[in-house]
Order: sequence, then C-alpha cells, then structure tokens
Amino acid sequence: MPKETVAEQFVGILARAGVRRLYGVVGDSLNPVVDAVRRNAGIDWVQVRHEEAAAFAAGAEAQLTGKLAACAGSCGPGNLHLINGLYDAHRSMAPVLALASHIPSGEIGTGFFQETHPDQLFRECSHYCELVSSPRQMPRVLRTGIQNAIGRGGVSVIVLPGDVAGEQATTPASEHALVTARPSVRPGDAEIDALARMVDEAGKVTLFCGSGTAGAHEEVMRFAERVKAPVGHALRGKEWIQYDNPYDVGMSGLLGYGAAYEATHACDLLILLGTDFPYNAFLPDDVKIVQVDVRPEHLGRRSALDLAVWGDVRETLRCLTPRVRVKSSRKFLDKMLAKHADALEGVVKAYTRKVEKRTPIHPEYVASVLDEEAADDAVFTVDTGMNNVWAARYLTPNGRRRVIGSFTHGSMANALPQAIGAQFLDPGRQVVSMSGDGGFTMLMGDFLTLVQYGLPVKVVLFNNSSLGMVELEMMVGGLPSYGTSNHNPDFAAIATAAGAYGVRVEKPKQVRGALRDAFRHRGPALVDIVTDPNALSIPPKITADMVSGFALSAGRMVLEGGVGRMAQMARSNLRNIPRP
Repeated sequence: MPKETVAEQFVGILARAGVRRLYGVVGDSLNPVVDAVRRNAGIDWVQVRHEEAAAFAAGAEAQLTGKLAACAGSCGPGNLHLINGLYDAHRSMAPVLALASHIPSGEIGTGFFQETHPDQLFRECSHYCELVSSPRQMPRVLRTGIQNAIGRGGVSVIVLPGDVAGEQATTPASEHALVTARPSVRPGDAEIDALARMVDEAGKVTLFCGSGTAGAHEEVMRFAERVKAPVGHALRGKEWIQYDNPYDVGMSGLLGYGAAYEATHACDLLILLGTDFPYNAFLPDDVKIVQVDVRPEHLGRRSALDLAVWGDVRETLRCLTPRVRVKSSRKFLDKMLAKHADALEGVVKAYTRKVEKRTPIHPEYVASVLDEEAADDAVFTVDTGMNNVWAARYLTPNGRRRVIGSFTHGSMANALPQAIGAQFLDPGRQVVSMSGDGGFTMLMGDFLTLVQYGLPVKVVLFNNSSLGMVELEMMVGGLPSYGTSNHNPDFAAIATAAGAYGVRVEKPKQVRGALRDAFRHRGPALVDIVTDPNALSIPPKITADMVSGFALSAGRMVLEGGVGRMAQMARSNLRNIPRP
C-alpha cells in the first residue's frame, strides 16, 4: 500500500480539525493539495474566481461558527491575492488557516518565476506564519498553526512548496488532540473587587459594548438593571446587545445615533465591555474608564484607563454583578432613555416624508423595507461605505440574525464573498448581501460562484453610481468630489445573463415586491436598486477640521438620517420608566 503524500497528510489533518471546505483557485504549486482534497471525502474544494474572495468566504464562515475555516492560494500572485481577506479575518478574530503554496523549494532565493516570500509577507496579518521545508516538519507545523488560529483567534498561514507537498510523508500524522474552542477567561478576584468598588462609588454608570459581548446578553442586561446603567454600543456590538434591551441608548461613532455619545460623556464611570472601538475622539477624557477585554493587548490602547480588566465579558459580569450594590436611583438612566427617544424621533422624519414616492429611491427606504422583509434568522453581509450606515440604522437585531462586515479592516468588496462563505455553511438559511455598486463591481466575478454552486444568496445592490462615503468625506472636507462616480451597466441584466434571477428597480413602489420575489426564488438573485446618490444632507456650518480622521464633529453632525424601527423601540423603552 503506497504511503500518503505530504499533501494528503495536510488535508487529512485539516479534516480532523473540523475544516469542511477549502476555498481557493487551483494552480501549479497548489495542485497536489487540490488533488488530495478530491480524494478526501471529509473536505470539499470550493472554486472561487479570485483568491481574495476565498479568504473573505473563509473568514465569514469562521465568524459565524467560531470554528476553523480554511483557504488556499497558489505560489506568488495566487497567495498574494489572499492578503486583503486575511487581514479582515485576522482583525475580526476569525480562526482561519491559510495555505500559501510556494515555488519549488530548491529555487527559493534565486528570483525564480513567481517568487515571493510569503513567510514574510503574511506575518502582519497572522498570529503564526511558517515555511514547511521538509516532509518531516509538516504535521507539527500545521498543528501549531491550527492551535494558534483557534486559541488566539485569528489567522495562521502555512507556506508549503509544491514539490514538498508532492513528496511522500515521512512522519506519521498520528491522532493528536487539537484545541477546538477557546476557554473562558476569568479575571482575578483583586480586579473584580476593584471594579466593584468603582461601580459602588460612581453615581452614574454607562456601559459601552462591542463584539466581545457575544454570548453575554443576559449578563449585560442583569448588570445594567442592577446599577441602572444606560447601554450604548459600537457597530460590531449591535447584533449582540441592542435587541431586548430596555437600557439601549444607541450607537456611538461616525455612524452613531441616539444618546450613546452623551451617555458616555455625562457619566461618572464608563465601562467598556468587549470593544476595541477605534475612534478615541468619541470617547471622553474627563470621566473614569474601565475596560474589560479578553485580549489584553486591547486594554488601554484607545483611552487612558483607571482600571484594566483582562477577562471575557460574560465571566467578568457573572463574577462582578453579585458583588456590587443595587443602585436605587434611575434618574440618569431615565434621562438618557428620554434623550435617546427624542433624538431618534427627530431624525426619523428624514426618510418617512413622502419617501415612497421619491425618485431616485432613497436608500434609507430600501433598507427599512429590507429589514421588514428579510427572515428573522437571516445572515446579512454588508459592504463598507454607505451600506454600513444603512445596516447600522435599519437592520433590527433579534438575537437570531447575524450581521457580518469588514467593520474593523474596512475593506471594499467584502459583502459578496462573505455571503458565499455564509451560504456554504448553511444552504437553507437566508443570506443577504447588502452590496454597494463600487464594492460589488470590484469582485463581481464571484457572482458566478453563486451560479456555479447554486448558492441562493440574495444580492441587494444599492446602486447610486458613486463611491458615496468617499464623496461625503471629500465634500465635508471642502474638496470637490472627484473620481467617485461609476458608469454602471444594468446589473440585473448581467445577473440574468449569468444564469441567476435579476430584477432592476427604479421606483419606490417596486421595492417591496422585488425583494419578495427575490427571496422566494430558490437560487441566487440580484436586486439592482437605483438609489439617490445625494441621500445624506450636509449641514451648512461645518469645517474640514471637524472631519479630519473621522473626527468627532463630523460623526455627530453629518450623518443625519432615519433609524428605522429603532425609534419605536426607543419610545417603547420609555414605558419601563416608573411613574410617580
């Protein structure tokens, strides 16, 4: 019986680690691995049209499951195309194993055809990046990469020359136990006691939540009730903390709305829960701040802390809540809830005033209808730019929906390939790609991947023929918009020609019916909606200084607009205020 090759061994270890798909583009140095996948019943090869899409798809799958996903690229240009999607996965703490195949090992360092140095190039977007130079080395290096990706949350890259992949394995790939999940991290008693003292001494406490509150909704609500704290969130915290939240005061940041900004500045103690919110201009510098995070390197890098707590949010609050005294006064909380409701009701008129009759179609209206028509357990993948605004303000979380985007790396063209990974993970779940025309056209070739595999992804294309967010930045900075317009085709016709369902929408009254028809369609569908490029109004008094580096004033003043059903939610929360 012939011995297995290094490539077969590599694929077998991935399959035993729970990887079910390897996303990539076949080619030369990668061929031994692809052939090994063909012969392994436990793992499938997913052929995409661009390696960047492979990395985004793997990253989305890993974000949705918390488990290891994988992608691959052939030597030189092939694996270089992975980099952008891997940066996004790494910054999103998604456990992804990337195979960067390499030129023949004997040619490394000679300037050979397609030669690069992937073991150096991928270091900044990975926890672990190593070159396999012999068959004997591979099993241990791959297992180490898997442990790094899962245990530390992020990317590992294994660089494997094609000739080494084709050699016979010399070291048995014995059944080693592998880490499959990250443990809970509990802070020490000293930190818990110190935090409890600070909470008890503070008259007004505000919580500001990020993606680290995943799985901790109940604990956050219980703590907020005990200390009568308003609860704000960053964009990545929205899906985890906004639903069933009677203490919600909205979102802070460039896309923010409601009373979150005021609540974080008017308190005595601000507790940052599982957030690496990057815009320190939105954070106060004159109140006490505590940060709780499972990643110690995140602690204190955005603002000066009065206490740093290393631990995951759920375990920290489980330990903390019983130790703090119940606060009796709701005065601060009720004031912030009232301000939040008033703020949202003031801006909601921006998209409700005869918007169903206006053309070009207001994107706010499209987003609000999409929120109503999409499934209660839908997965939304969201392009950067203005689509982030619509997702932040109109998608209603409920604990079952998921919202995936390039929220930390901020890459264009993420939504479509992330939808590929999400749909492969669960073919029966509704997956909606909220795509902008700029992002969609950048990786439009991978719409064919949907057709090739019959993936029922629904692409809702906000087609304003411009790079809207960039145009907004230029205008607010006092610059004339330049290089931001797109000359677009009829995307619905392209979708139809590719073998998918396509429909073009130019009138508001067509939006709801078009979405319903697309959602009923059993295969991939694209709804090309022509939207107003001037949907956001610019206040007359604003300076370039206000928006430098996404500065505070721009975020508070520029992005006025509707907030969908959140105004109703805010008003309903006021009913919880005790009446004298």
